[in-house]
Amino acid sequence: MFKPHVTVACVVHAKGQFLVVEETIHGKATWNQPAGHLEADETLVQAAERELWEETGIRATPQHLIRMHQWIAPDRTPFLRFLFAIELNDTCATEPHDSDIDRCLWVSADDILHASNLRSPLVAESIRCWQSGQRLPLELIGEFNWPFTKGDPTGAA
Repeated sequence: MFKPHVTVACVVHAKGQFLVVEETIHGKATWNQPAGHLEADETLVQAAERELWEETGIRATPQHLIRMHQWIAPDRTPFLRFLFAIELNDTCATEPHDSDIDRCLWVSADDILHASNLRSPLVAESIRCWQSGQRLPLELIGEFNWPFTKGDPTGAA
């Protein structure tokens, strides 16, 4: 059975700057959006909020879905990556709680688009998608009969 990795990523923007997380992979500093895998007990939006907090120390809720990417990595690992937009009023201090993250940086779109140290091509593609202006409502993602929803277990609440 085909079982792609389901991941979330956040394009975090404030005053013309984008937040990237830097981690060392195979001895090289690489940039990514705050991102990670969906866990069994959470919605996609909850996963985005959790990954943002773990990797940056920022608590924020995505305002929009930008795009869902279906991607096969060079090692043939399949991914479904849900890309969210988070617009902040101002850049802010960061404090990664994930030991894999070395630091966070506020950089320009051009810095990302021309960087040679991106974790994957999806990092630059995510910025291009953000720049396109496409924003989809979070309601596009439905949690039908979601067992972890508060209120009516049928989802009718």
